[in-house]
Amino acid sequence: MDHVKTAVSGLNLDEPTTHGGLTVFPLTTGFRSKLRYLLLEEGLRKDLVTIREVSEGGSVPELKVRNRADRPVLIVDGEELVGAKQNRVANLTMLIPAERTTIIPVSCVEAGRWSYRTPHFDVTDRVQNARGRAEKLESVRHSIRERGSRRSDQGRVWDSIEEEADVLGAPSPTSEMGAMFDRHRDTLDDYVRAVEPASEQVGAVFIVGGRRYGLDLFDRAATLAAFLPKLVRSYAIDVLGRRPLERGESLEGEARGFLNRIVDGTYDDHPAVGLGRDVGVVGEGLVAGALVTGRTVVHLTAFAQPVGVRQDPAAGRSSGGRYANYRQRLDSLRSRYER
Repeated sequence: MDHVKTAVSGLNLDEPTTHGGLTVFPLTTGFRSKLRYLLLEEGLRKDLVTIREVSEGGSVPELKVRNRADRPVLIVDGEELVGAKQNRVANLTMLIPAERTTIIPVSCVEAGRWSYRTPHFDVTDRVQNARGRAEKLESVRHSIRERGSRRSDQGRVWDSIEEEADVLGAPSPTSEMGAMFDRHRDTLDDYVRAVEPASEQVGAVFIVGGRRYGLDLFDRAATLAAFLPKLVRSYAIDVLGRRPLERGESLEGEARGFLNRIVDGTYDDHPAVGLGRDVGVVGEGLVAGALVTGRTVVHLTAFAQPVGVRQDPAAGRSSGGRYANYRQRLDSLRSRYER
């Protein structure tokens, strides 16, 4: 836990880039990671990693990852996995051990499909939209603390996708999260071109429309450089369709305050899926989680506490009545595709 505080306390906040309502502050540090791992995209491209359903029938909140490489593979929170019976996103960041098969926790981001498109999964050029990641992180951290599992509130994930699709004018026959990114691909690519990694940058504080804050921090500059375009798309999609909020305090002051809230938070520690430890951070208006291996913070993600969440604690799922409960919806999909 102290390793997370040390890593965040040692960060430098550099000059920001602002484009179309998104402000990105680069984070740099003098720390040099000695970890060796493959990124998931590289492992898939080299045919060293295979991701499939856990069985022929599948299980919505789980997937099976086979790592044939001689080093661990990094799967990052929110990475989108497309194919098989329905598209999913990773529930948290994981280091998959070398030469091992591991069951990983995921969330469905395509509510209207439960049939094979391909036998395996591939990875996309985006991660889950920032608002959805924040809400998912909050529910997964709660699940870890209360039940020792790493499941998200699946109904809440579906609700969030439908709400965002409505705002962005991106309907999909299968309620696919990717439709909103495809609908606005050219605009999102403009954001990516505007936000380039700085020298030795290992992370960033993202401020969306002056009102929503997020942070992603990696153990090395090469990993940040590989993920920055995906992260920019994730945050930029939340800017579209919303009017920026005028703020009295400087954004730099708010970014520094956000970092301080992480340092001052309350920490919990649990064994990770695969290698390392899952460290949760709870603070004032804050939800965060990190994967720590040894003394190294492999990845830390943090968000200002999600606002406007409509959740019915007694039901254990989002309220609003748009969806039947999780089991009813899954049974409906199975009956549709398995006749």
